[in-house]
Amino acid sequence: MTREQLEHVLRAAAAIASENSLVVVGSQAVLLPFPNAPASLLVSREVDLYPALHPERADLIDGAIGAMSSFDETFGYHADGVGPDTAVMPADWMKRVSLHYIGEITVNCPEIHDLAVSKAVAGRDKDADFVRVLLKERMIDIDTLLNRIRCLDAAQHPTAQVLAWAQRRALEAQA
Repeated sequence: MTREQLEHVLRAAAAIASENSLVVVGSQAVLLPFPNAPASLLVSREVDLYPALHPERADLIDGAIGAMSSFDETFGYHADGVGPDTAVMPADWMKRVSLHYIGEITVNCPEIHDLAVSKAVAGRDKDADFVRVLLKERMIDIDTLLNRIRCLDAAQHPTAQVLAWAQRRALEAQA
């Protein structure tokens, strides 16, 4: 996905939700603070997002411009309407969001280490690839990532396993 495609999805999502404040929590959030991010970080065809003030309207977005919609079929990319609990990040992640403006739309974007935490918690192969590239390109710092993982609620998340997963990605990034 390109920055232009991301902006297209954001404009469409804002119009559908009748809300000009969105939160982007998926991997394509990297395009907001890093518009020239490495191509290997931009392989996803979807933007995970929700309306900031009315998260329940994410279903409207998903139905109108989600996977297998006419929007997706026409353009080859889409929105995934998600909720505030979809991406697992430290409890205080909203204190570190950066704001990005696409015309009249305000986009809340997680700080890159918080985004990497969500990928570490998910732990899929594509998440490993994403975090490995962030580390290799020095877009994130392993110590900051590990500290943010330690901020997760250990009663709800296997923190020790997530820490080990992130440390393996750091070693792989050095190879």
